[in-house]
Amino acid sequence: MTLKEPSFIPVADHALLVQVADAISDAATARVHQFDKAIQDQPPTGVLETIPAFVNLLVEFDPLLSDHDTLANALRDLWHEPAQAQDKGRLHEVSVCYDGDLAPDIASVAKAVGMSPEAVINMHLSGRYKVGMYGFAPGYAYLSGVPEPLQLPRKPAATRDIPAGSVLIAGPQCLVTTLTMPTGWSIIGRSPTQILRDDPVRPFLFDVGDNVQFVRMSHEAFHAQDKGTT
Repeated sequence: MTLKEPSFIPVADHALLVQVADAISDAATARVHQFDKAIQDQPPTGVLETIPAFVNLLVEFDPLLSDHDTLANALRDLWHEPAQAQDKGRLHEVSVCYDGDLAPDIASVAKAVGMSPEAVINMHLSGRYKVGMYGFAPGYAYLSGVPEPLQLPRKPAATRDIPAGSVLIAGPQCLVTTLTMPTGWSIIGRSPTQILRDDPVRPFLFDVGDNVQFVRMSHEAFHAQDKGTT
């Protein structure tokens, strides 16, 4: 995939949204992460924080030290510098139980994709997942890498009161919930792995750019290891 020249979109009086692509792809997300690292290594005047997503990057700045045009010019110059080798990120194993009431949508997903439930589980386990961004809730790490045959749209309506630790898929993305809340994604398992941590320096298990490998566990092992995520 050929990436376009980035666009720089003003956000309020203190931020720029840097758009690098129009559709989610591994190449676009990798370029966002490279650019995020370049800004951290060589921050233009006034930059306070960067927030990466799949195809764009929000750059917040101090409006007393810079403005939209000045920062856009500095970021444009930085964009055209040679990209540094990307950090491969850490690898995290996340245990998942795909059994019974912990995976209420396995049967419907299997029917929709024309596979057995066991084949769906094995295919999900075979995925290569990468943390692309954090979403609207604490610790909601959106993972790319769902195998193409499992890439189903969201449900027509959300289901309420989905437990924390639920493993969800929708389109090319997967996530593990950290709070009890509604979702329109397909629920294919549940994990006891703690993503929210009691650590003010590293409050989440994953960093953007890290890799995730799902590992199957039994129903009995789930209940033995569960420490309050449900």
